[in-house]
Amino acid sequence: MAAHLLSLNVGRAEPSTAKNVGVTGIAKRPVESAQLRAPGPKHGGLGSGVEGDFLGDTRHHGGDYQAVYAFAREELDWWADQLGRELPHGMFGENFTTSGLDVDGAILGERWAVGDDVVLEVCGPRVPCATFAARMGEPGWVKRFTDIGRTGAYLSVVTGGTVRPGDEIEVVSRPQHAITVPDTFRAFMGDLAAAERVLAADCLVEVEAAELRERVQRRQAAGTELD
Repeated sequence: MAAHLLSLNVGRAEPSTAKNVGVTGIAKRPVESAQLRAPGPKHGGLGSGVEGDFLGDTRHHGGDYQAVYAFAREELDWWADQLGRELPHGMFGENFTTSGLDVDGAILGERWAVGDDVVLEVCGPRVPCATFAARMGEPGWVKRFTDIGRTGAYLSVVTGGTVRPGDEIEVVSRPQHAITVPDTFRAFMGDLAAAERVLAADCLVEVEAAELRERVQRRQAAGTELD
């Protein structure tokens, strides 16, 4: 079967003690359809790119370059085997649970057509946080997830529209630089060589490129790896 959207998931506001914002939308549940649109800036925008999807920590999540979060069902199944527990669609807080698509093989800047109208662009990796750790309830979860490094992908909404489970997903364009989502994750997690490759490819949005350049320069001056 062609790559497709297996489950479309949205979150509602629920109490959380993981962060001082006190509320989270990470417990996402399947819905039958949703409208996608560019949410605007991280600070002062609409939050999620999926209408009806609640985000609690809008300081670190949401905005145009984290509008939609996609994670492969195949990766969820792998983790289910590792953890010895069922992981339903949306368990990792993903809006798109995909099937037949190598989300972590995606190149930064590649574009996906979803269904009849929607076009999304791959922007970067998900970075695990305290809310994710609380959601999973597994000892050392952030380190364990980071060590594997297959984080799924954040996407921006290039062309909005309605999406539904079962919609086909097609990669319609792919840059030549070959920087993948896991490459970028390693760059931000402390791999200096990966960071230099990512910056040389000029594939990050400017705000993230500036952050990574600063970290590289700081660590090069100190002669150590990145934070």
